[in-house]
Amino acid sequence: MDIEEFYDADERRRDSEELELGNDWRDAQKHRFVLSYVVDTGELYLMAAPDVEAIEDPFGDIAVDSEPTDELLVEILVVVADVDALHAALAGWEEEIGKPSSLEWLRKQVSTLGTP
Repeated sequence: MDIEEFYDADERRRDSEELELGNDWRDAQKHRFVLSYVVDTGELYLMAAPDVEAIEDPFGDIAVDSEPTDELLVEILVVVADVDALHAALAGWEEEIGKPSSLEWLRKQVSTLGTP
């Protein structure tokens, strides 16, 4: 589902606090993913975003072309109500993120938290 379908499916997601747990998770094909946790629903999800071009304006500021929401695909990895358990399972993520196939490490870690 895309990001808008994700939020539309459960209004609690729109109003909830979200914890971002890195925006440079990589799969074997080097695609980039953002990992977030929706506090009110307990959902840990990945969002795959297309690569977008950064543009430098005349003042030296960097702008990014807007990302079409239908290309911002979401996958719910697991539902975990206990944020402390989530943090424990993801201990060391800062050292793993950005590595080739870091997504494999992430999937292995969250598999201990329960069913998707």
